[in-house]
Amino acid sequence: MKNKIPEKARLLEKLRENGFNVPDFIYVPSDQFNSKDFTQLELFLDKHRQSYKVIARSAHPLESKYNGGTFDSLDTYADIGGIKYARNRMIKIAETSKRLSIQRQQVFNHAPEINMDEMGVIVMPFVNGSSVMAKMIGNRWEFGYCRDRERKVQSEPYITNVPHDQRLLTLSMDIQKTLKFKCEIEYIISTEGDIHVVQAKDISGIETLEEKESERSIKLDGMRRIRKRRNHRERPVYVMNNKAFYINIISQCEDLLKKGKDPKIDINDIISTIKAYETELDSFALRHQRFAVLGFSIQDPSELYQIASNYLEELPELQKILSKALHNNLYAIDIFLAEADTLIAKDKFRINLCSHDAYGIDTVRNPLWSAYWHIDRHDEMVKEFLRLGFKTGDTIGIDIDAEDQPIISRH
Repeated sequence: MKNKIPEKARLLEKLRENGFNVPDFIYVPSDQFNSKDFTQLELFLDKHRQSYKVIARSAHPLESKYNGGTFDSLDTYADIGGIKYARNRMIKIAETSKRLSIQRQQVFNHAPEINMDEMGVIVMPFVNGSSVMAKMIGNRWEFGYCRDRERKVQSEPYITNVPHDQRLLTLSMDIQKTLKFKCEIEYIISTEGDIHVVQAKDISGIETLEEKESERSIKLDGMRRIRKRRNHRERPVYVMNNKAFYINIISQCEDLLKKGKDPKIDINDIISTIKAYETELDSFALRHQRFAVLGFSIQDPSELYQIASNYLEELPELQKILSKALHNNLYAIDIFLAEADTLIAKDKFRINLCSHDAYGIDTVRNPLWSAYWHIDRHDEMVKEFLRLGFKTGDTIGIDIDAEDQPIISRH
């Protein structure tokens, strides 16, 4: 596997050979990191010292078997230390915050087992500008625009069939003709208006399908989504109530501090409760390829979190253990929420979109949806969901009416 050139590097080289505007790049395989043979990389970096910064893109031999955006690209210094740091960071992210995503793709998409030590890197000069992704959906090209990080005032990601520059359409058609298969193409539009091709992905084997319809409903106040091609979806739902979780932890802390209680609760019992919650999240995510989160309480009980974290301050050693476990629990919750493609919660919460999340090929079939109710109706909405018996494991349907308002129903 180490000798296999990743699709990302192979297709970029083919596009460069065919005269497309691909930034200068070098592919550094994993064995060069293992042998510390950076001769070619040093020569490449010497040509780009003036920029001080390069972008290191993940290039694992099996990366094409995973969804776009699973593995990270990082800006880094234009020296050997910077590239080594970026590679180590890619591997670390894959083993931590992206661990659940990778496991789910192995379970549901039959993605192969992957050895992170085989991670290679593509190094390019850093280009200031905005990201655009292009692909053909049916018989029409679409272009997904990501925010320009250089601008102080930014717009949300959006999709259009009419690019800002007609050259994007012509380029995309020429690239697809050259590669001889349907592909998703990522461009960087520089601040000077130059169009750089930085990635191409074979999407010829990915289909886009429709979904069904449903019944019993609660009408919410609004919907945020990038794609508006479908107005219905069904998902198994996880009902998240972190307020109840923290109240339970505080109750156990009270029991621990009570004198003369027999049998007395132990700090390990409290930690076990926290770990059980994290295991429940992982288990749900690994049982359901696509799922929704219904947020009765996600991050809002900040006071309860602080109370729980500091409840054992009379016992500093135990409080340190509890505080660390609760902090790590927040991280586990974030990782779980990142795997949901549907969020149903009060207006305060929304999914933070990057380019792949917003309009990558994997979102054509399952774009991210965020249905919400206004904050001043929160207690009323939670009571209504409870009255109708919404609970974890139910299948829910979302219908979007003519006014773009979502109607949630339980099956």
